[in-house]
Amino acid sequence: MSQSRIGKSPIPIPKGVEVAHDDGTVRVKGPKGVLERFLPGVAVSVEKAEVVVKPHGDSPRHKAMHGLSRTLIANMVIGVTEGFSRNLEINGVGYRADVQGNTLTLSLGYSHPVIYEMPAGVSVTVDKQTKIRLDAIDKELLGQTAAKVRSFRPPEPYKGKGIKYVEETIVRKAGKSA
Repeated sequence: MSQSRIGKSPIPIPKGVEVAHDDGTVRVKGPKGVLERFLPGVAVSVEKAEVVVKPHGDSPRHKAMHGLSRTLIANMVIGVTEGFSRNLEINGVGYRADVQGNTLTLSLGYSHPVIYEMPAGVSVTVDKQTKIRLDAIDKELLGQTAAKVRSFRPPEPYKGKGIKYVEETIVRKAGKSA
């Protein structure tokens, strides 16, 4: 039985974190909150101060879920201890962001402001009206929210105007030449 290289390695449980599992549902509780996820096709066991993930059977579906489940549980453990963050940057004349409570208001060159209500579990801060920082304990929800905010005005290749991830590079194109 060949196993996933990622799936084989155990997940260390830091102090202050509790991992519980029953009937395919894994629940991780830590200082920043609680995350819960249903993981079919794998057997999760808590041994000493680490979590071990093993596939239920030898089918391709179980093998496929092995490494994925291990990574999802590891992300849950990191989320409840440290949390995750994603940084976005706004480029463009007159483009800016403002936050009031849990509502992000974006001025992106449209005839109207774009108002986006943050989902529960994601917090947002704006610095200098052009830097947006999203924080959450759920990595998947954070990535989905960051992608949604970016989708309001994705960066264009000619002037680079729009919302981009800080680490993203925009491949620029030369415009028309006379």
